[in-house]
Amino acid sequence: MGMIKLRDINDNWKNTIFSLPFPAELMARDRYRTISWNVHMSDPDEERVNDAQTGTSAHDGLFRLKPLMNTIQNACKAFYHPHRNIAVDQHMVACKGHTISNDFKLFVLADSSNGYTLDFSVYTGKNNFPTVQGLSYDSVMSLIDIKYLGSGYHVYMDDFYTSPKLFKDLLAFKFGACGTYRDSRRDCPRSDVNVLTKKSPGGTYRWIRDGPLVYVKWMDTQEVSVCSTIHAAYTGDTVKRRVKSRQGVWSSQSFPCPSPVVEYNKFMGGVEEFMGGFPGELIQYYTAQHKTMKWYRKLFIHFLDIAATNAYLLHKELMQNMHKDSMTQKAFREELTEQLCGVTQTQKAPVKEDSDLHIPVCGVELNTDGGKKAHANRKTCAYCRKHRGKQAKTLWKCRACHVYLCLLPERNCFNAWHDEE
Repeated sequence: MGMIKLRDINDNWKNTIFSLPFPAELMARDRYRTISWNVHMSDPDEERVNDAQTGTSAHDGLFRLKPLMNTIQNACKAFYHPHRNIAVDQHMVACKGHTISNDFKLFVLADSSNGYTLDFSVYTGKNNFPTVQGLSYDSVMSLIDIKYLGSGYHVYMDDFYTSPKLFKDLLAFKFGACGTYRDSRRDCPRSDVNVLTKKSPGGTYRWIRDGPLVYVKWMDTQEVSVCSTIHAAYTGDTVKRRVKSRQGVWSSQSFPCPSPVVEYNKFMGGVEEFMGGFPGELIQYYTAQHKTMKWYRKLFIHFLDIAATNAYLLHKELMQNMHKDSMTQKAFREELTEQLCGVTQTQKAPVKEDSDLHIPVCGVELNTDGGKKAHANRKTCAYCRKHRGKQAKTLWKCRACHVYLCLLPERNCFNAWHDEE
């Protein structure tokens, strides 16, 4: 269902011109709906005990999901060890209609080179995510598992997380850090030494050092502020920008760019493509989520999307190491679906006979005299007669059931009739 998007889940089983034979061959609609509505990832009796504690400190908002979530988290760590550069980011899972909030926020640790999800945590509110140093600090530290990662990594993050205390504490664990920062953040330097103005020309940069931390400001189309414990302020890097001259002529020019900015764009900007941010949305390409899902089912599907996407990224990594071409994500998911459903490419889906398809056809014979085609062989619409008490005449009939039905822009009895079946 994540491969082919339909407006309604039930459309996967409808016997129409757009019918899909595979879902119906695999499972009856009612069986799918029964399983979907009653899926549990934890003991239902224990769920009821937890629900009774709603509003108290003992209540766990993620209790229904914990068994699956822990399994996915352990699998993410067990089958892959990351490259040196990793990134912390977040994405939202929209879940309307539950008592916690309208959206779940996932804090994610990913490999910057390919977007592989190394670990994640789910934020459902202050009651379920207690913080000591603040949410931005604790969300990062909760993802840094020293036993799993070891040390020597470079962690990239955006200005929601960056703080001097976090970077110094990461350095104590032998983790370098680099990220954009906010001037208003506590302990960030406020000095005329590294101030830029709106009139500063493009490529202008200022920097200031505070022990192991270097704070850099650089003027691009707007001011960019980056803090790092890894890089020198400037090592000769340049970037190209298109510039318009006074004569109105556009040209490409090179501008100096501080090393922390270059590395941040390389290792943080790239990972956003994989983790669900603009523009890649790799995890969201083939998700099976739809609007009417309950909140825990949406997170259930999202966890499966993470697992499937990680599996695809492992496939790409293996093929790259073997100097072979990898499959596209679409082809990979098709093969994954075949294996999970126990079918093979040689097993063709059953093809319906044309006579079994509910397709509107004209009831007028082709050899009817041209002057009589407008009225010849018109029959009473079965739907109008049954539901409207009218004797509306129509030329159109269903090829499969031979029932005459109206097919007009303002009155589509053909669809209404077959929706009842």
